[in-house]
Amino acid sequence: MSAQKDHANVKIHPPVLLLIHLLAAYLLGKFIVLPIVVSPLFRNLSLTLAGIGFLFGLFSLYAFTKARTTLDPHGSVKAIVSSGIYRFTRNPIYLGMTLMLIGFPLAFGNVWGVPLAPVFILLMNKLVIEHEEAYLEKKFGEAYTGYKSRVRRWL
Repeated sequence: MSAQKDHANVKIHPPVLLLIHLLAAYLLGKFIVLPIVVSPLFRNLSLTLAGIGFLFGLFSLYAFTKARTTLDPHGSVKAIVSSGIYRFTRNPIYLGMTLMLIGFPLAFGNVWGVPLAPVFILLMNKLVIEHEEAYLEKKFGEAYTGYKSRVRRWL
């Protein structure tokens, strides 16, 4: 694989996609107020959910650092990360982003992150994950397809 093409060719950087959805949730909450009240207890639980999502990112960073490979979906991957949190989900960072998309808006009484989460997952699958998986299959072959058959994409 040439250095020029040794990347996943994702269509959008994942944090940008998350920020777009968080902004959409914020704007929808400002202009289309739904008649749903989020209790203070649920707001705190939602903040905890967002915090768990953030921790998924930290655990992933640790696993990638330990494997000495890149987290950048536009970068050249040097190894398949299948230890730590990656034993349970192939995409803990994106799962964590989904939890943050649901949790952060809810923590502020905005429910729009919940219906936006399936849209985020669909777009993440189409614009990012499918490209990453095709790249990893091409680069690592059976080693990646074996991992892919053992560990689910999301949960």
